Amino acid sequence: MATDFDWTRSQFHLPEGMIYLDGNSLGPMPLATPERVARTMQPEWRDLLITGWNKAGWHMKPETIGDRIAGMIGAEPGHVVVGDTLSIKIYQALAAALALRPGRGVILSDTGNFPSDLYMAQGLAKTLGDQTRLVTVAPEEVADHLTEEVAVLMLTEVDYRTGRRHDMKALTEKAHAVGALTVWDLAHSYGALPVDLAGCGADFAAGCTYKYINAGPGAPAFVYVAPAHADVAETALQGWQGHEAPFAFEHDYRPASRVAKLRVGTPPVLQLAALEAALDIWDKVDIEDVRARSIALSERFIAGVETRCPQLRLASPRDPERRGSQVSFHFEEGYAAMQAIIARGVIGDFRAPDIMRFGITPLYIGEADIDAAVEILADVMSNALWDRPEYKVKALVT
Repeated sequence: MATDFDWTRSQFHLPEGMIYLDGNSLGPMPLATPERVARTMQPEWRDLLITGWNKAGWHMKPETIGDRIAGMIGAEPGHVVVGDTLSIKIYQALAAALALRPGRGVILSDTGNFPSDLYMAQGLAKTLGDQTRLVTVAPEEVADHLTEEVAVLMLTEVDYRTGRRHDMKALTEKAHAVGALTVWDLAHSYGALPVDLAGCGADFAAGCTYKYINAGPGAPAFVYVAPAHADVAETALQGWQGHEAPFAFEHDYRPASRVAKLRVGTPPVLQLAALEAALDIWDKVDIEDVRARSIALSERFIAGVETRCPQLRLASPRDPERRGSQVSFHFEEGYAAMQAIIARGVIGDFRAPDIMRFGITPLYIGEADIDAAVEILADVMSNALWDRPEYKVKALVT
């Protein structure tokens, strides 16, 4: 059944007069979320108190929700677990992959990767000592640097700044050909385009749920471990929730089986409730439909901006198959220009040094929104409305 995008739009709270093109950073609130979170608070937390861990199923939600996510990213059941932050899950996946390739010391990534992923890799390499190091190359040069020195290829499938998309299947195959493992960050893929981890042969992956999935600020991340590694992979963060018997309170760590060993701390139950509300919408969505509509809307936006705003230069790949669900433009005064259009009700964001970034999110954005956004952006650019002092004062969060 084709996705009903009128219905999906009706499932979100969208402030009157706002065109929200920043769902690639933080999705809007589903209308069902407050009631779903409130139900977890009362009667569950209010009346069940600590018995809610058993009676309300709180303790197993990282795995039951993990299975719901697995079905959306082409992962095998029982191989995705939810909890903690994306940085933590990247660290765990990277550490586990490195341990499976003893004698190799190179973590290969690209210069377009999200900085937090690189920071995690740098910190882990420092902990492991001189034998391990992070090497970053230009995104288009990754395949050429896959050699037998590489232990792990760590990439974000879709570049957070430009939307450039890596070929997950091809690069995974190339990595395996030289004996390396892969860790894929799906932060800008999950909910934006079809993902087939099993079909691509991915070894490890992680992603967040607060962008295209719309689970709310601070919503938990997830991690995937392929069946081939699930029983032998080790976790560098041996939290009590990843213990085989957490309530035995043993002094020594015994890892749980398969992906459950990558649980760390106590599940964030209220955030998981918000995630469940968001996933209820996705149960009625076909990601292929989302992708097709995303491309159509993105092409419409690019054509409009390039016709009306010659000052802006496309930063995203022109071929829609080579980009995710965002469109980015270079402009030297991009921060000020973005503040000017935000003041007029079009919400995008800015990424240093000069990128204006717009998320194309079909669950709640349509052609009329795209056309109206182009009109406002054209007015700001053609009349230099961005050239005001208040728009050039950078806020803490950009």
